[in-house]
Amino acid sequence: MLRLMLLRHAKSSWDVPGKADFDRPLNERGRAAAPRMASYMAENGLLPERIVCSAALRAVETLALVLPPISADMEIILSRRLYEADGEGYLTAVREAGGTAASLLLVGHNPAMEDVAGLLAPVGDAVALAEMHEKFPTAGLAVIDFDGPRWSDVGPGAGRLIAFHTPKSIGGDE
Repeated sequence: MLRLMLLRHAKSSWDVPGKADFDRPLNERGRAAAPRMASYMAENGLLPERIVCSAALRAVETLALVLPPISADMEIILSRRLYEADGEGYLTAVREAGGTAASLLLVGHNPAMEDVAGLLAPVGDAVALAEMHEKFPTAGLAVIDFDGPRWSDVGPGAGRLIAFHTPKSIGGDE
């Protein structure tokens, strides 16, 4: 069995004059939400063996705040492609980066995050599906399981949404 965790970057700032979108940092809410989500992940055994993260500043800052509670000795791949990729591009990243890991965390952006989650997991926990389709907020986490043994075989409709968590659903703001 394979497990994919899709984590949208935490809330970022729009109030940084002269900064390109790629270079936008997290704001105060984002800096508070990411560690809360990481603690939740650690407490619930949602621990990746490998991480693929967008190279955009807000995604990298999210990952830096998520790592302390969940990290062990794992490979981290920074991908500039994830910044502008669509859902299919995220699927390609999952297939290419999964390797021999049983669990993979992808840290990225909407709308691609929401698109790839819907593409891969049209079935699963009914409440989680409804919440995810209503809104995939910043620092939102989708957990998708696959029966197959290889990431290269992961495709549309192959997964089951096991859970969908947001900073608000685990007891915080955002």
